[in-house]
Amino acid sequence: MTAPKLSVVVLSWNTKDITLACLRALQRDTARHEREVLVIDNGSHDGSADAVASEHPWVQLVRNPDNRGYAGGHNQGARMARGTFLCTLNSDTEVAPGALDALVDFLEADPTYGAVAPMLVHPDGSVQRACMRFPGLLTALCYDTWVGKVWPGSWVEARYYMRDFDHLSSRDVAQPPGAVFVIRRQEYLDLGGLDENLFLFFNDVDLCRRLWKMRRRIRYLADVQVVHHGGASTKGYGDFIVVWHRNRLAYYRKHYGPWVMPYLRAIVRMRALQERFALRRRYRDPGDLRSALADLARCRREILAP
Repeated sequence: MTAPKLSVVVLSWNTKDITLACLRALQRDTARHEREVLVIDNGSHDGSADAVASEHPWVQLVRNPDNRGYAGGHNQGARMARGTFLCTLNSDTEVAPGALDALVDFLEADPTYGAVAPMLVHPDGSVQRACMRFPGLLTALCYDTWVGKVWPGSWVEARYYMRDFDHLSSRDVAQPPGAVFVIRRQEYLDLGGLDENLFLFFNDVDLCRRLWKMRRRIRYLADVQVVHHGGASTKGYGDFIVVWHRNRLAYYRKHYGPWVMPYLRAIVRMRALQERFALRRRYRDPGDLRSALADLARCRREILAP
């Protein structure tokens, strides 16, 4: 059997409707490059896997008994894939005809690049300004805290979000949006894929950082567009906040060393204190306030747990 040029890996976790829409868009795309599509269902309980099997028998469907996370699911798909190129595709995307072919064409034409990603657009066609610079130690202090609301913290946050870039032209970037990311499959495997210690978040940031450390550039292509229903693939995750913070701590520990952990833990405590003040302003009913504060305390404990 001839190997396809591109392998597309789509993760599904209780996202039946958007996963089906994602696959319909792939099916409508008459590809120039032969491709295979693998759907890794991470233990969904909303009937996602059965719906995919019924409506899209042309895909390779894997039914995991549990949720192996964003990193584990994509690594599983990459190991099964046969394509020269690998596309990690979020289930909350809808590719335009020819978009994936154009990304493959770019990497084929210039082997000095390690990966490429398209412009993401909202369903109304407006641009999602989703490229970012790598998070630094000041980013951790300024992100989503009062420090980032005033100068110079606001400058640090703006630089992190690349607010100086309108996303309307193509350029090299540190980390493009991971929702649609094309890389040579063998290079992905040689790098060890996504770090599975980063279960849900920061694994794409980590992969991009490792590519850049190997002097493998990453390109953002503004003339290739993909619709992205931002956040739809993760909004149902109950422990979102806890997992996000723990994955961020793990990312910083990996790239900066254990010495940064007291600093980061102090930032988590500061952010929790900020949220505590916000809850006291938000809730007037004493019972509701007690419940919200108890949940906040639980989250802080779980984030800071060893």
